[in-house]
Amino acid sequence: MSKNPTKPSPAAIEPRKGTPSPRLAETEFRRRFLSRFQDPAFDSLRSELDKIASAAWDAYEHQRKSPRTRKAGAAFSDAEYELSVDWLAARDAVHAAQERYMDADGPARILLISGSSRSEHTCPGEMSKSYRLMKIAQETMDQAAGVKTTVLELHRLASEYGRTIHPCKACFSTSPALCHWPCSCYPNYSLGQVDDWMNEIYPMWVEAHGILIVTPVNWYHVSSPVKLMMDRLVCADGGNPDPTLTKGKDAKLAKAIELEGWNYPRHLAGRLFSVIVHGDVEGVENVRRSLSDWLCYMHLEPAGPLAELDRYIGYWKPYASSHEELDADEAVQEEVRNAARTLVEAVAAKRSGKLASAGGELSQPRQK
Repeated sequence: MSKNPTKPSPAAIEPRKGTPSPRLAETEFRRRFLSRFQDPAFDSLRSELDKIASAAWDAYEHQRKSPRTRKAGAAFSDAEYELSVDWLAARDAVHAAQERYMDADGPARILLISGSSRSEHTCPGEMSKSYRLMKIAQETMDQAAGVKTTVLELHRLASEYGRTIHPCKACFSTSPALCHWPCSCYPNYSLGQVDDWMNEIYPMWVEAHGILIVTPVNWYHVSSPVKLMMDRLVCADGGNPDPTLTKGKDAKLAKAIELEGWNYPRHLAGRLFSVIVHGDVEGVENVRRSLSDWLCYMHLEPAGPLAELDRYIGYWKPYASSHEELDADEAVQEEVRNAARTLVEAVAAKRSGKLASAGGELSQPRQK
C-alpha cells in the first residue's frame, strides 16, 4: 500500500455525477442496431433480425454487461463474488504469459508492434512504411539464436472484421482500485462493445522480454491504433488484479480502498523496449520522447540509445513516392537493424544477469 494513506472522507469518496444520460429509447436503439444489416443479403431475414433486435433491446434495457459469470474462487478476496467468465479467461491468459516470461530456459521473447493503420487490404491500397521497418527489425532479430519474435499488426484494426480496441473509460482517474488488471470494462454485451482485441494483446506484452514499437507521426502524435493500445495499457501500471475487492465497478468502494493506501503494482516492470518513430514533415522527436517517457513511467527499461530512433523519410517530399524514399534510405534501414540488435543484446544481457551495456559493436550508418 502507499506510504501515506489518507483517511477517507464521505465527500472524497462520493462519485461526482452530472453528465447527460446516453440511454436510448427503444426506437432509436433498434434503428442503430439494425443499421448494420444494410446488405441486400439480409432482406429475406428481416423477421429474424427483428427478433434478434428485440433480444438485444432487452439486454440493453436491463444493462446486462456480463451475462455469463461464475464464482471467483479461493484466489480472490471474495470467493463468492460472481466474476465475468470473459475476464477470468483473460486473467488466465495473462498468468500463462507471465509464466512464459519467467521461464529462464525458454526463448528470449520479443514483441514487435507495427503501429500504422495503413495497409493494402482496405482504403489506402498500399502497405505502410511502419510495417516495412518492423519487418526489417524482425528479420534482424530472427537471425539471432534463441529469440522468438511475435508481431502485432495494429493496421488490422482498420482492415480486419471483428478487430476492435475500444477506448479507455478512464476508471483509473476515479481510483486505481477501479481499474482492473486485465481490463474488465470490456466486453460489455448490453452496449454491443464486443470483439475487444486487448484481451489478446495483454498476454503479448506480458510474455515479452523486449518490446519494439514502430509508429508513424500522425498530426504530431502516435497513430490512432497505438494511442488506443497505450490508453488501454493503463491497467498494467497500478491496476487492481482482484475485481472482487471493488465488487466489480463500485466507484465509491474503490475510492475508499485507494485512500486507505494503494500499492500501484507495476505489472510490466523490467521489460526492455525499443522505439522507432518515422515522419514526413514534423514531430518525430516529440513522439519518440513521448513513447519513451510513457514506457519508462510504467517501469519498462530502455534497451539503449541506439534502440530509440526518430527519423524523417521523404522529408517534405510527395507522399506518393515515400516508399521509394525508404528504398533509397539505406541509412535508416541500418539504424532500424541496429535498434533491433540493441534490443536483442539488452534482453540477453538482462536475462543472463550481466550488467554490461549492449550495442558496443554495431555499425554507424550516419555521420555524427
